[in-house]
Amino acid sequence: MSAHGIWLIKNLVGNLLLPPLGLCIMGFAGFLLLKRKPRLGKSLLALSLALLFLLSMPLVANGLMGLLEKNIQTLNPAVARTADAIVILGGGVYHDAPEYGADTVGGLTLERLQYGAYLQRKTGLPLLVAGGSPEGGTAEAVLMKRTLEQEFKVPVRWAETRSLDTAQNAQFSAAILKAAGVRRVWVVSHAWHLPRAQIAFEGQGLTFIPAPTRFANVAGSRAGPEIFDYLPQARALLKSHYALHELMGMLWYKLSSF
Repeated sequence: MSAHGIWLIKNLVGNLLLPPLGLCIMGFAGFLLLKRKPRLGKSLLALSLALLFLLSMPLVANGLMGLLEKNIQTLNPAVARTADAIVILGGGVYHDAPEYGADTVGGLTLERLQYGAYLQRKTGLPLLVAGGSPEGGTAEAVLMKRTLEQEFKVPVRWAETRSLDTAQNAQFSAAILKAAGVRRVWVVSHAWHLPRAQIAFEGQGLTFIPAPTRFANVAGSRAGPEIFDYLPQARALLKSHYALHELMGMLWYKLSSF
């Protein structure tokens, strides 16, 4: 099977298991079983609704993100001399953007580029951007390079354009970096994504130094939970989706050679 076919299957399975689709399937199965097996049907319906409510609560979503971010610290500028390059991982493409008349980087990717550009200006370290085109069109790394050079005015030395996922980000980036004599890298991504990225990059023999941005579980100056932390919100469900996706991915990495 082709790499693209494997990517499609992995993403399909992930969507079937993760909210909201996984919960919809559970609830629909419960509905179908109401007449034949009413106890089981009611249990599945109740469980799907309960999980939807819980995963949509900011308190629960932030707790899941906290599991991922608990060991991720903000980057200390003092470690600049310990890195040879900066790697920025792609986070999605905004396809056929009507305001630009072409593909451009997605919102998550743009947030990573902003921090990567900041680090490059402070240190002068060479940049590598990573991201292929699993959905067709221009490779994400090409769009990332264009945005960094045209919008942020920072140079990009390498563009890894073949990868379809985080594991391949690491695999193909490592080949480029090792050929250039680079072994120690800052890796820029969202804080919640870096634990999985670390498994992938260290598996390729690189020294991984996390450079996190956009922490999702930030308490700020609040003394404790507020009433809105207990009320379901669409943004919280998205956070839960991301967190569960990362936790599933980390488990997969540990059970396979990815």
